[in-house]
Amino acid sequence: MAPRPVLEKRLEAYFRAEIKARGGWAIKMLGIAGLPDRMVLMPGARIYFVELKAEGGRTSKIQQAVHRRLLALGFVVEVLTGRQEIDGWLELI
Repeated sequence: MAPRPVLEKRLEAYFRAEIKARGGWAIKMLGIAGLPDRMVLMPGARIYFVELKAEGGRTSKIQQAVHRRLLALGFVVEVLTGRQEIDGWLELI
């Protein structure tokens, strides 16, 4: 089985391409431990925070704490595991 980071990199590349195709921007989040992988800006001033995980991946305790903080501020936080969940979420937005 391939290491999880490689799988997540492929998922991120796919995710970025799909967001761009829909007129959005998937910005890589860096600098603060626990931040979701991407801040997604979509037409109509819609903002989402998205954590991408390979199949079987789980969020860490710090990620969970940061996600709760973002949710408390009123932001949408999604944790998407695998391409099927990404595709389903893209259909919803």
